[in-house]
Amino acid sequence: MPYMKIRLKISRYWSIWILIRYCNGSFDRSLMGSSVIKACAPLRKPIPSHMAAEASAKLQESIISSSSYPKKEQRRWGTIGFMFVIHALTIFALQPVFWNIEAITVLLILYWLTACLGVTLGYHRLLSHRAFKVPKWLERVFATCGALSCQHGPIDWVGLHRHHHTFSDTEADHHNSRKGFWWSHMGWMFEPIPAMRAVPRLSGDLCRDPYYRWLNKYFLVLQIPLGIILYWIGNQTISNGWSLVLWGIPMRLVLVYHVTWLVNSATHCWGKIAYDSGDDSRNNPWVAALTFGEGWHNNHHAFPNSARQGLFKGQIDLTWQHILLLKKLGLATKVRLPKSDDVVGLLIQES
Repeated sequence: MPYMKIRLKISRYWSIWILIRYCNGSFDRSLMGSSVIKACAPLRKPIPSHMAAEASAKLQESIISSSSYPKKEQRRWGTIGFMFVIHALTIFALQPVFWNIEAITVLLILYWLTACLGVTLGYHRLLSHRAFKVPKWLERVFATCGALSCQHGPIDWVGLHRHHHTFSDTEADHHNSRKGFWWSHMGWMFEPIPAMRAVPRLSGDLCRDPYYRWLNKYFLVLQIPLGIILYWIGNQTISNGWSLVLWGIPMRLVLVYHVTWLVNSATHCWGKIAYDSGDDSRNNPWVAALTFGEGWHNNHHAFPNSARQGLFKGQIDLTWQHILLLKKLGLATKVRLPKSDDVVGLLIQES
């Protein structure tokens, strides 16, 4: 028994060391030389529940002195107030006076720009999982689109997402779906988030970039120039600039928020399980339709570094189609995919 405890302890700290080294960019990525390679070891499961609390606390140990990540947190009244205002403005925008084809068009364009290019392709598959590589200027464009979604800046978003994968559906997971739908959908954002203290360790590769540090601090400010542009366009076309502002900012933000949050909540509650990923993630087709392919969530938790999440026939993954287009244009390289043998051989049931 003492021997087994020593082995478990060594294994635990070795896993944490590898995670920190990888996220800080010091882990050897030399295997990423080909244009299409397999993802990391198949079925990377989260840290087991009985080890999660200690491992998460280890990651939260301060490595920088920053007021951005306080040691003690209270209920997030600023977030609560912002969400109340943005939802109230969305209800206000539904008045008939603001309905017009131009406003709907702006909503759909910005929905694609921020939800697909920004969050799904940029924040998630590119920055969080490094599932492919693009030129630095284009990476920053996608990150800026992600920042326009007002879901935090790239450093915080990526750090929290990597933390989620490490501790998925354990007590250490900040949006643990086993605490209920409301909690995993949005309730977790209104309470203290201890995982925020792990962000500097988990987003080390982004913290070194001054633009990402700026974007992480001032992501909310981006809505101001966007609002000015929308108001000007609206006055030039429909004589009601406020229609485009209300549909292009609060209405679009609320839509993208809830669609994104469905990946945290709905795809951990409803759908089919194809792989034993160590958590409650599921493949949900209607969430995939709303999120440009993110609803194939069980596939994603089984192969988190795969650029493609719709792995089977009939699993439409529009974000993957964007990545394929970038690859054909010579803009996306080192695209990471799981081995076909792993995709089929590790199935536990029909997807």
